[in-house]
Parts: sequence; structure tokens; C-alpha cells
Amino acid sequence: MPILKIRTGMQVEIELVDQEGTAEHQVFVIVPDKLADYAHHFLGEGTPLAKALMGRMVEEELPYRLDDIVKVRILAVRSAVSDATFDAASQREAEYRQALADFEKRNAAAFAASFSGKWGDYDPDGVEKWENEKKTEE
Repeated sequence: MPILKIRTGMQVEIELVDQEGTAEHQVFVIVPDKLADYAHHFLGEGTPLAKALMGRMVEEELPYRLDDIVKVRILAVRSAVSDATFDAASQREAEYRQALADFEKRNAAAFAASFSGKWGDYDPDGVEKWENEKKTEE
């Protein structure tokens, strides 16, 4: 079996060792930064940890300082079973758009609740009705 060096597209199994010697086990695939999503075990190649690991091999131990972490042990390196099919960039964009829509809705409701004009008061519940009408038209 060939000895594999860590690079983008590799699945890496490591231990992060703290000052007291306690090890935290981690497994992730190193991916291009635009596909990174640590919650789904995809580590961006531009992160400090990925940069420290690049070019290293199994059984290497290297100093790595972050908070109480002092070193990293490389336990296994293998080709990733599958590429990162999870598109983190698209998910972040969708979440951003939803958050923006929610913000605009709350902002409109807050304005409606606080405004009184010479033609009458705004109806804060009207924002919800407007949203429902908008969805029906689409």
C-alpha cells in the first residue's frame, strides 16, 4: 500500500492533543475552501489546521498551538470515499437569503406597529397577509 501524503481530497484522521495530554479524535476531508463545512466533516484547505497538515503522512506528530491544543497526531490518511457533494457555499447562500427575508419582514412589521399617519395606522399583521399573497402569485 502506498504511503499517502495529506492533500486536498484526502480523508484525514487525527488527534488534537491538549496541554494535559488529552486527545480529541477528529476525522474530516480536506476540501477547497468554498466547499468547507466543518459540521459535515469538510475542512477547508485554507484553514490553519489544513495548512499545517498538508504534505504530512501517517504517524507524524507536529506542534500545533490553538487555545489549549499543543500538537496534532496523524492517525490515518486515505483517499476520500466520495468528494464533497454537499455544497456548503450554496447552503450558506440559501441561509443568507432566508435570514435577509426574515429580517426585512420583521423590520416591516416593526415599522407598521410603530407608525401612525394621517391616513390611518398600518396593520402589522398586513405584512403576513402580503407575504401569503406574494407566495400565491408565484
